[in-house]
Amino acid sequence: MKALEQYTGFLRRLRFTYWLFNLAHLLRLAKNKQLYKTLGIGKAVWQHVAHADIKQPSADTPWLDQDSIAPEAIRKQAHFSEFPAALQAQLLLWPQNGFLILPGLLAAEADAVNAEITALREAGKIAFNFTGRKIFNAWKHSPAAAGIFHHPLLLALIRFIFNKEVVPFQTVNFIRGSQEKPHSDSIHMTTEPLGYLVAVWVALEDIEAGSGELLFYPGSHKLRYVMSEDFVSGNTSLQLGHDTRESYERKIEELLQQHACVGQPFLAKKGDVLVWHANLLHAGSPILDPQLTRQSMVAHYFAEGVLQYHEITQRPAII
Repeated sequence: MKALEQYTGFLRRLRFTYWLFNLAHLLRLAKNKQLYKTLGIGKAVWQHVAHADIKQPSADTPWLDQDSIAPEAIRKQAHFSEFPAALQAQLLLWPQNGFLILPGLLAAEADAVNAEITALREAGKIAFNFTGRKIFNAWKHSPAAAGIFHHPLLLALIRFIFNKEVVPFQTVNFIRGSQEKPHSDSIHMTTEPLGYLVAVWVALEDIEAGSGELLFYPGSHKLRYVMSEDFVSGNTSLQLGHDTRESYERKIEELLQQHACVGQPFLAKKGDVLVWHANLLHAGSPILDPQLTRQSMVAHYFAEGVLQYHEITQRPAII
């Protein structure tokens, strides 16, 4: 599996490669059969799937995404009163902002995560994937990372945002900034109905300017979702496009300019947590000082009972 994650060659673009992988995990994909039938997806669950394949879209809209949602309705929702007052105030602004910040929530856990990540890398139990920047699912080996991934307050918060049960999906650890261009997580981890994904980003050290700090665009979650049919993907029936990601990023840049969206740097302190909406645009700033690290961890969570897949690679999600 580690070799597959680090592989960068032509096979990564072939649909046949993913079909074989999906067939090897067919039991995990069996739950999608009824969803495919309901959504009008005329494919086997091991085949590639994309937004354009959904012929009968769900009428479900996440409750906090509804245009008619009012602060009073949020206050009346079950469990709202159980959150701290400062968090309640941010939840009331979630429909408008698409993010919230929990200062210092995980400050006590950060050093332990960093120490375990270092030890696991030195032992060869985890490694960067093909990007050279991302360590996927270290939580499976790191008790400290697993503690963050399954933190009770975070799970309760996401359950409230979804108004559905939560499916923890994956973690990604970084030592340095990603330098990724603006994007929405929904092109990588997609749901039908749209919007049933939440990301949690944790600063594992004080983040300094010039380190490739996270950049996010408040309110950008209200922009339309960009799917494969909205740009020239280059995809064919047998392989993925050569510059699919670049084409997508150009489309997102057009949207940002069209709507005059302004990015906000997140110069977090150790343990600060940023929670964002499935469609909130964000990026990794350029690394201006290569001596600086940006130790951080991001976790992604799906809602239970929705279709979960990856629009950019058109694979069903293996949970």
